[in-house]
Amino acid sequence: MPSKSKTHSRWICQQCGFTAPKGYGRCPECGEWNSMVETVVTRAEEKKSALAALAPRSTPQKISEVVTEGFTRIPVPMPELARVLGGGIVPGSLVLIGGEPGIGKSTLLLQLAATLAQSSGTVLYVSGEESVQQMKMRAERLNLQPDALYLLTETNLDEIIAHIERLQPKLVVIDSIQTVYLEELTSAAGSISQVRESAARLMHTAKETHVPIFLVGHVTKAGAIAGPRVLEHIVDTVLYLEGERFHTYRLLRSVKNRFGATSEVGVFEMTQEGMIEVDNPSAAFLAERAPGSAGARSR
Repeated sequence: MPSKSKTHSRWICQQCGFTAPKGYGRCPECGEWNSMVETVVTRAEEKKSALAALAPRSTPQKISEVVTEGFTRIPVPMPELARVLGGGIVPGSLVLIGGEPGIGKSTLLLQLAATLAQSSGTVLYVSGEESVQQMKMRAERLNLQPDALYLLTETNLDEIIAHIERLQPKLVVIDSIQTVYLEELTSAAGSISQVRESAARLMHTAKETHVPIFLVGHVTKAGAIAGPRVLEHIVDTVLYLEGERFHTYRLLRSVKNRFGATSEVGVFEMTQEGMIEVDNPSAAFLAERAPGSAGARSR
C-alpha cells in the first residue's frame, strides 16, 4: 500500500491562529479579512503542542517551601518604564512591547538595554532587522556605549538561545519576534506557527535560566500586535507604545501584567537624544493648548 504523505496543507489565520482545512475570505474566528494563509505542515509538527516547551520538569512544591531569596525585581534606571512594569523587571519574565513602525520601540529598548548594562551587568540585544554596525551607530547617536552591552544580528532561534545560555545576561532584547524562526518548522518567519512556537520556546528559556526577555512585536493595520491572542496568552506582560509619528510625545501603557497593575501609563518625549521621560505630563500637555481654550491655564 502506498504510504501516506508526510506533509499536507492547512489554512491558518495570521491574526488569531484559527486553523481550518480550507481557506476563507474572512476568518470565522476573529473576522479579519484576507488573513487566512495556506501553510504546508508535517505530521510531526501537527502533533506538537505550541506550548509543549513549557511542560514542567520539576516536582510540585509546597508554597511554604518555595525559596524566594535573591529572586527580586531588577531595578530599572528609568522611573516611567519601571512604574509601568510594576516596579522593575521580574527575573525570568517574558515581556512583549508593541507599537507602530517608527514609534520608538527599538529606541526605548536600546536605552533600557544600555542603562541596565551600565548598572547591572551583561545585556544582550538581538536584532533580526539591523546589522551590529547599524545598531552601534544608533547607540552612538543616543550617546550609549556601555561595555557590558552585547549586540547580535541573528534570526535563528536555536542560535539565539545558545548565546543566552552562554552569556547568562541580566536582560535579553529580541527585535523582533516576527523575524526569528525555528528550523524544524517549514513555515516562514513571521507566520503564526513560527511566532507561536518561538514565543513558547523563549518563555521556556526565560523560566529555566531566570533571564528576563523583552520581545518587540509588529502591529497590524488594525492596531493589534500580529498574532495577538497567541502572543498575549504566552507572555507575562504586554506593553503598547502609542502616539503620533510626527508628534513628540509617546504613551507606554500596559494591557497585561502578571506582576503588576495595568492602570499605569508612562509618558515619554521623543527627541534627538532618544526617549526622555516626562516628569509632569499634565503640564506638558496643557502647555500645547491655545490660551483661552477649555482646560488651558490662563496666563
